[in-house]
Amino acid sequence: MNIRLKVLLELVFTSIIFWVIAFFLFSLIRYNGIEEELSLFSDDVLNLPIRAYYEFAIIVGFLLGLVYAIIEFLFDIFISKRLALGISILVKSIIYFVLIIVLLSTISLLVEEQIDIDLPNERGWWRRDPFFWTTVIYSITSSIVFSLIRIANDKFGRGIFINVLIGKYRKPQEEERILMFLDLKDSTKIAEKLGHIEYSKFIQDCFIDLNRILSRFEAEVYQYVGDEAVLSWLPKKGFKNNNCISMFFAFEKRLNKREDYYAKKYNHKPEFKAGIHCGKIMVTEVRYVKKEIAYHGDVINTAARLQKLCNTYNKSLLVSKSVLNNLSISETHYQLLSNGIALKGKKDTVEVYAL
Repeated sequence: MNIRLKVLLELVFTSIIFWVIAFFLFSLIRYNGIEEELSLFSDDVLNLPIRAYYEFAIIVGFLLGLVYAIIEFLFDIFISKRLALGISILVKSIIYFVLIIVLLSTISLLVEEQIDIDLPNERGWWRRDPFFWTTVIYSITSSIVFSLIRIANDKFGRGIFINVLIGKYRKPQEEERILMFLDLKDSTKIAEKLGHIEYSKFIQDCFIDLNRILSRFEAEVYQYVGDEAVLSWLPKKGFKNNNCISMFFAFEKRLNKREDYYAKKYNHKPEFKAGIHCGKIMVTEVRYVKKEIAYHGDVINTAARLQKLCNTYNKSLLVSKSVLNNLSISETHYQLLSNGIALKGKKDTVEVYAL
């Protein structure tokens, strides 16, 4: 499946779920118990179409969620990079404001036919209608909540935010992880030739290309450090279809396809090297001044040292034996470089393989 289509479908799904729940709760708060409350001021028996109001809310939530996701997706892909954040928010707010007017007007026309009640939907009805402005304020608040959830999810990584929310990592947790240290080759020389401003743009473009393929191989970004990215997988996802190594070769392929772009803009072709190791690590939440999820353990040090050995052996991808044992590849696709390399800072030796 095309990566952009997959991103769009995921955004549409989460957006619809969020907005349906949001507007259902809005109706629940507004109409739950309203008949009992109004009966205090009237002796008449009230039979309000409460069910229709809930159905109305679900329809509005579904349609708003669908259009909201499409607008957010288009802005993320085509517009957000060209506009300042403030202008982007302003433009989207105007679009959502018009959207709410159109949705409420259209749906009220359909609903009033079903429940036989005259609802406000004439031209300009929304200007003095308190229900409309209440809905707008609620929608803006909900939109901010949804945006903050997306920002938090992007910050911690997909799936990690929920674990942070429920406090899973407040105490260190032991997990099996595959770690890849991915680093730009000849970074010092490139930085000297480009200068720090152009070099920063160069790295940014490289990581944008990297981000476009990560979800296809179910990789998580642990952190970016300068021109280095540290990626992570749970073993089930990382070894499935050899994702942990396939991602590296897919990244190489993407950079090769965009070689002309990098040559024209920077006069350099980016090449990366990587080291991969797996095993048990400790995952914990580091809080107070700046909240982060931190990995601790020997696996991190080993993966980092394997990446540094790429220069020694003039190879692009090195893996440990523990990784190789879990890959589904033939012997012709890897090469044993050493039966036991004593990595700096480690007592035990590590078998190193080049792919």
